Amino acid sequence: MQEHDAAVTYESYLRLDTLLSLQVPRSEGPEHDEILFIVIHQVYELWFKELLHELDHVAVLFRTDKPHRAQHTLKRILTILKVLVAQLDILETMTPLEFLSFRARLEAASGFQSNQFRQIEFLLGAKSEAALSRFPTDSPSRRVLEQRYQAPTVWDAFLHYLSREGYAVPASHLTRDYTKQVQPTPEIQEILIEVYRRDVKSAEICERLVDLDEGLAEWRYRHVRMVERTIGSKPGTGGSRGAAYLQSTIGRNLFPDLWEIRSRL
Repeated sequence: MQEHDAAVTYESYLRLDTLLSLQVPRSEGPEHDEILFIVIHQVYELWFKELLHELDHVAVLFRTDKPHRAQHTLKRILTILKVLVAQLDILETMTPLEFLSFRARLEAASGFQSNQFRQIEFLLGAKSEAALSRFPTDSPSRRVLEQRYQAPTVWDAFLHYLSREGYAVPASHLTRDYTKQVQPTPEIQEILIEVYRRDVKSAEICERLVDLDEGLAEWRYRHVRMVERTIGSKPGTGGSRGAAYLQSTIGRNLFPDLWEIRSRL
């Protein structure tokens, strides 16, 4: 007879031995605040993984004409974004001097290099060849980003859903070059105005997409302020421009047509 596998426990199911061994400071001592810095950023990457999981699911739900489930999933995504913002409050308990006590140990490491966050941006339509080129050719990160770069976005899935709902979405929008960022167009805006005026179900989804756009913008803004608070105008680690670069990402709407119609409703 074969022996039964050991009973699943809380520790074994969550792989806690492995998970809790991954926080490895590089500073001597180590510096007290490096553990906090590592934990916060590892948790961010876990939430990024979950966001990708949920955003991919939203696109599938649009493609399979399940708008109510898509809206439910968008609400979950918005709640996760609120958690991401709240985590910055914890990071801001670290003073500039406390960060400087181990910052040099980071060497070229930078949040700028977060593959998963770039995937989130690409999936939401913020495609950038420059962002793609920052990852080494033929590396696993580059390969998965290239797939995201070529793939349709959540917005594309929504437009296809509207087309199947009977809206006259132009073929040029349904077969567009997915490597390009979405640009506002009068044709799509006319459709969205019609949606808001007569289609409560789809209009609610539009509002959740606006919430998503706003939620990511809030995270970007708070991230900038946290960086400014911690290192001021100094260059970021890894050769990035630090707060100056982050400032340049604020104000870019992911779904520009949904913002353009506000004054016309």
